[in-house]
Amino acid sequence: MEAISVFDMLKIGVGPSSSHTLGPWRAAERFCKSLHQQNLLPRTAKVECHLYGSLALTGRGHGTDIAVMLGLSGKDPVTIPIPEVKSEPNRIHAEHLLYLDGQHLIAFNPDQHIIFHYSERLTEHANGMTLIAFSEQDEITLEETYFSVGGGFVVKAGETIEADTVKLPHPINSARELSRYCVSHDVGIWQVVLENEKTWREEAQIKAELLKIWGVMRNCVYRGCHEEGILPGGLEVTRRAPALFQKLVLPCEYSNADEWLKCLIQCDFKFSKILKWIGCFAMAVNEENASFSRIVTAPTNGAAGVIPAVLMYYVCFSEKENVTDEDIVRFLLVAGEIGSLFKKGATISAAMGGCQAEIGVSSAMAAAALTEGLGGTVAQALMAAEIAMEHHLGLTCDPIGGLVQIPCIERNSMGAIKAITAANIALESDPEKAKVHLDECIKTMWETAQDMNHKYKETSQGGLAVNISIKVPEC
Repeated sequence: MEAISVFDMLKIGVGPSSSHTLGPWRAAERFCKSLHQQNLLPRTAKVECHLYGSLALTGRGHGTDIAVMLGLSGKDPVTIPIPEVKSEPNRIHAEHLLYLDGQHLIAFNPDQHIIFHYSERLTEHANGMTLIAFSEQDEITLEETYFSVGGGFVVKAGETIEADTVKLPHPINSARELSRYCVSHDVGIWQVVLENEKTWREEAQIKAELLKIWGVMRNCVYRGCHEEGILPGGLEVTRRAPALFQKLVLPCEYSNADEWLKCLIQCDFKFSKILKWIGCFAMAVNEENASFSRIVTAPTNGAAGVIPAVLMYYVCFSEKENVTDEDIVRFLLVAGEIGSLFKKGATISAAMGGCQAEIGVSSAMAAAALTEGLGGTVAQALMAAEIAMEHHLGLTCDPIGGLVQIPCIERNSMGAIKAITAANIALESDPEKAKVHLDECIKTMWETAQDMNHKYKETSQGGLAVNISIKVPEC
């Protein structure tokens, strides 16, 4: 089975969707790379992008067309200045010109060259897309099909992943295998994961990159708590995190995210206020996500608010005092590993498994990480992940208007609260007496995903998406 790094599960990118924005963006980048490798870039006069299945049905609301344009333009979702996320597609729409891979000018009319096949789906996956390059003579020079399989992961049609390309010291495909490694070496989950991560990176780099991810998370929370306005897309949803934040006033002054965090840590809040803060943190992130801002896919964009909200709770409000950078690194290592178990044993794609594959997985990731961070055993951490997912089983993905707003934003708040509750239950429980194991819960989630009707899998053809009478503009 494929070796998955923590940095595969936690990626810096741009909202609003990992499978519908980040995935197609990466696919377009890979297509440009193929053109380079085959010396076809200078000969390319036109490019078409054909979107199928869920990518077509909810692509406009998720910004798939924007992602394709930016990917073809050679922009990187990790480094692109956020204003360009909107300005560059607007320029392409106005001028009908695109700099392919940032250097080769071609005619490109998004209304003609990005084709949404609403009634067609490719057999391999619900999120399919085909990119085609044409010469001046209108001959096809390159055609490649990609599948966005969730969490920003992209697979090219016909591509096979070799199970033994990366040799990990502790290859893990199940929670029981993870537990066995921990018990036999008398270490925590984070230590096993760190040893595996050293296969790809030096320890210092691992820690630096994870702290960079934490920096993006906390800055996203900070922006979301201070940025007012209406979310884009036509639903006219008003950002709520800033108003909630104003009601939770802090008794100190600050000018940036780091000073703000220090202020939060110093405050003594009652439970009811802490509960409101957690909801505020989660919604802040996903309101930023809905605005095409910089977020961390954790493990998806639609569920990007859960782990930052729980991490903020861990740092600011939990019973653990003086949470250090080392503690945050360990938290993210555990979270990433739990997410990889779900990707290997089930799915993290809402187009394949509904929202249980997004909010449910992120809640399980956060629950396990928080439990170990608060001193819980390996068994208790895995128990917390199981509890969190157990109470998300069957959750559908039914975004109104194909936008990652209703009910997605509120679901992040609920997922964060469930993660904290699951951790607290596990910390006060004896895992030896548990009746359900995480592996069985992952298996059940996958079976539930397979049984779920396709209209509840990010198609906006069922659930709230069809029962709420809100008209959303086509573009």
